Amino acid sequence: MDKQLKDHKQIGQELELFFTNDVAPGAPFWLPKGMVIFKELEKYIRQLTEKAGYLETSTPIMVKSELFKQSGHWEKFGEHNMYNLQLSDEADDSKPVSYTLKPMNCPESTIIYRFRPRSYKELPLRLSEIGRLHRREKSGEVNGLLRVRQITMDDAHIYATEDQIFNEVSNILDMMIEFYKSFGFEYEFRLATRPEIRAGTDENWDKAEKALGNVLKEKSIKAGDKKGDGAFYGPKIDVHIKDSQGRDWQLATVQLDFHQPEAFKLEYIDEKGEKQRPVMIHRAIFGSFERFIAILTENFKGAFPIWLAPVQVQIIPIADRHQKYGQDVLEQFKSSGIRAEIDLRAEKMQAKIRDAQMQKIPYMIIVGDREEAESKVAVRTRSGEDLGAITIEEFLVKIKASIESKS
Repeated sequence: MDKQLKDHKQIGQELELFFTNDVAPGAPFWLPKGMVIFKELEKYIRQLTEKAGYLETSTPIMVKSELFKQSGHWEKFGEHNMYNLQLSDEADDSKPVSYTLKPMNCPESTIIYRFRPRSYKELPLRLSEIGRLHRREKSGEVNGLLRVRQITMDDAHIYATEDQIFNEVSNILDMMIEFYKSFGFEYEFRLATRPEIRAGTDENWDKAEKALGNVLKEKSIKAGDKKGDGAFYGPKIDVHIKDSQGRDWQLATVQLDFHQPEAFKLEYIDEKGEKQRPVMIHRAIFGSFERFIAILTENFKGAFPIWLAPVQVQIIPIADRHQKYGQDVLEQFKSSGIRAEIDLRAEKMQAKIRDAQMQKIPYMIIVGDREEAESKVAVRTRSGEDLGAITIEEFLVKIKASIESKS
C-alpha cells in the first residue's frame, strides 16, 4: 500500500465533500459538493433500474421488531447488531413495544408484495428501493465511509417463479458488468454457498445453489469460491473489486432466497388458479453508496470524471473588467445544465488556476480582452493542458458529450 496516497477521509475534507463528527459516530455529514456526487450516482442507478423494468418503492425507517423476528434476522443478528427502542404501547403505557431502525430492506419489501393478491401475470415483480439503513458496527471497525453505521443501499427485490430465476439472475449480472465497466473497475465474481447456521431446508439450499451455479456456467463466468459465506437465507453471487491501495472489497450482490417467501407466506395465483410460493431475489449494485463513494474518491484521488465532478467548470476572469463577460458565460453554462462557478476574488490569474486545480475541477475557462472581443473562451484542463480558445457553443458540445458518455 502506497503510504503517499491520501485516503478518502482526507480528500473528503479538502474538497468539502463529507466529514464525520463525534456527535454521530459512524454516520457521515454530506456537504453540498458531496451531495452532487451522491445524487449523480442515484440518478445513474435509477436509469439502469428503470431501463430493466424495476418499480421504485420506499419503506419506513423504523418498524416493530417483530418483523425481523419473523424474517429470521433477529435470531441471526440479534439486539447487539441492531438499534432497538422500547416504546410505550399507544393503547397501554404499561406494555412496552420493541421497535427497530431497519438494518435491511428485505422484510419490509415483503409487506409491499403482500399489499394485495398477486397473479402469475405480474411476475417477475421487480421492486427497487434506495433505503437508509442502520447497523451497530463496533466502534473499532467504523472507518470513514468504508464501514459506517448509517448505510444507504441501492436495494431491489424481485419476486419470481422458479422458471424465471435464470433470466432474472442473468440480467442482474449483466447490469453489474455494465455498471462496473463504466467506472473502469476490474472485478471478479464469487459464489457464496450455505453457511453453517442457516434458515430453510437443505432441499431449497441445493436448489438455490444449483440455480446460481447454472447461471454462472451458462454465461461462462468463472467465479471464485466463498464456501460457507452465503446469507443465512440463501446463496449469493458477489462482486469483488480491489481499490487503489490493493484492498479487496465486496460490493454488488445477488442472492437467491426461498426462506423469506416461506416465512412471510408470500403467494401468487398460477395459471390454474392455485396458490404458489414465489422465489425472492435480493440485489444491490453499489453494495452501499458510502463504501462505493469512498472507493471512488480514493481511486480518482478526488479528480472525479466530468459527469460526477461537483464543479465541472471554473470561470476565471483575468481582470475586473472581464467579470461581466465572465458572468454572461456563467449563465450560459448554467442554463445548459453545466455545474459552473466563477472566481471573482482579487487574486492573480495563476493563483486562481492553481486553486481550481487543487480542487480537482475538470475545466478552467479563462476570459480576457481577446475572448470577450471574439465571444470565445480559453480552456484549460485540471491536468494543465491548454486547449486554446474556442466558441462557447463548441465547448458546450464537447463537455456535454463527455458528460453523457460518462467518459
